[in-house]
Amino acid sequence: MNEIYTSRFPELGFYGLPGHTRTPRDIISQVIDAEEMGIGNVMISERADYKEIAAICGACAAVTKSIYIGTSGTNLNTRHPVITASMGSTLNRLSEGRFALGLAKGSPLRWKSWGLPHPTYEREADFIEIMRKLWSGQSIADYVGPLGEFHNMSLAPYIDEDIPLLYVGFGPKSLEHAGRIYDGAHLHTFMSDEALSNAVGQIRAGETAAGRQPGSVKAWSVFATAHNVSDEVYLKYIIARLGTYLQIPGYGDMLVEINGWNPEILKQFRSSQAVKSVGGLIDSVATIQQLAEIEKLIPEHWRPAAVGDAKQCAKRWLDQFEAGADGIIIHASTPQEFEPVLAEYEKIRPAHLFEGRTNRPGA
Repeated sequence: MNEIYTSRFPELGFYGLPGHTRTPRDIISQVIDAEEMGIGNVMISERADYKEIAAICGACAAVTKSIYIGTSGTNLNTRHPVITASMGSTLNRLSEGRFALGLAKGSPLRWKSWGLPHPTYEREADFIEIMRKLWSGQSIADYVGPLGEFHNMSLAPYIDEDIPLLYVGFGPKSLEHAGRIYDGAHLHTFMSDEALSNAVGQIRAGETAAGRQPGSVKAWSVFATAHNVSDEVYLKYIIARLGTYLQIPGYGDMLVEINGWNPEILKQFRSSQAVKSVGGLIDSVATIQQLAEIEKLIPEHWRPAAVGDAKQCAKRWLDQFEAGADGIIIHASTPQEFEPVLAEYEKIRPAHLFEGRTNRPGA
């Protein structure tokens, strides 16, 4: 499979099924709409409810022809390496060469509760090397290393898949590591333009340290977009999503740190009755009334996103490229919702930056 896929906007992707969903079949209309609009890739996050990632990626592959389909992300420690490799090879053939495997480290507290080891840099590097070997038809015998002990790992000698590997995260050390070993990186929603520039610099530092060609690792800004939304929808798309990130120990702390925000505000947020009363992840179970109270706890400058009319949102998309991003993953909104923004973006699109680009989201 050597076909090259190129859409009108290879530098743009979108998050399928953004946040929490109880209707995963919605992904079918979303991905069809996005492909018709010329979006280059769809990325899908994973949750242990109605968002099993292989099933959803398979559904996307079945109804599309050119858009790249990726995980953003799954985890290296939740499946045997051979099972993840087989998932990748199957989805790549099912999509005719349009699959990308995105990996995230996840929360240490979750891995502890699940009885699973946390993905360290050593485990991550070995896992990626193993994926690439298995996808090239190699067998790995008597492996003893950071991932454990495996007598034999193999798919089949006829396997031959070229699948980009993407890092999903935002810690400075992790991004430098990503620049060393990955093909691309998805950053994080609600990063300021300065934080985005810093993150891209960390990826480039990793490339340099590993002797890789500068700019070869594609850096994607994951950017929440809320075009002409009602107050209620704003609460769902921006406040619920950001509030959920801030809830999670370690995760929210890192987001505050890389943005240079005041950690005391985070402490006040977590200790507030408005947050404690939710009784679960904010974007899963909070009511509109609860979200309205939570909004009061989050400063306006903690909400970097594209909000407003189509021209305002398109300008904010352009800001991401000016801050150093190679591409944008449009978060929060569905393709139908952000289509007016796309029309305005096309008018100001810096086309010269994307000459020769394909839909492939990694090097």
